[in-house]
Amino acid sequence: MDLDVDRAALATVSAGGALGALARYGIATAWPTAPHGFPWSTWLVNVTGCFLIGVLYTRVQRRLPRLFLGAGLLGGYTTFSTAIVEVSHAGLAYLAATVAGAVAAVAAGSALAR
Repeated sequence: MDLDVDRAALATVSAGGALGALARYGIATAWPTAPHGFPWSTWLVNVTGCFLIGVLYTRVQRRLPRLFLGAGLLGGYTTFSTAIVEVSHAGLAYLAATVAGAVAAVAAGSALAR
């Protein structure tokens, strides 16, 4: 069975995702979370990623750059699955700070890009 695969899109998202995941790993390694501490590095990654998503989807219209930067780079960079796991350690204040920070960052990035 031959699936109609858009190889350019697949390669674009994959390359961006690899770079984004490496950036996130570097930040988490450079700024580890202390046991039972507030996971600042994950919070920073998610909020800055949301800010950049706001900028990206306001300014970039071409398909492949949006795929590379959005689904790829920023999709690999942000880590909301880790944020949800960390709620069990850091508590509901962390969840609230993550949601509020992410929503505010997207709005700020979009407003700034306009």
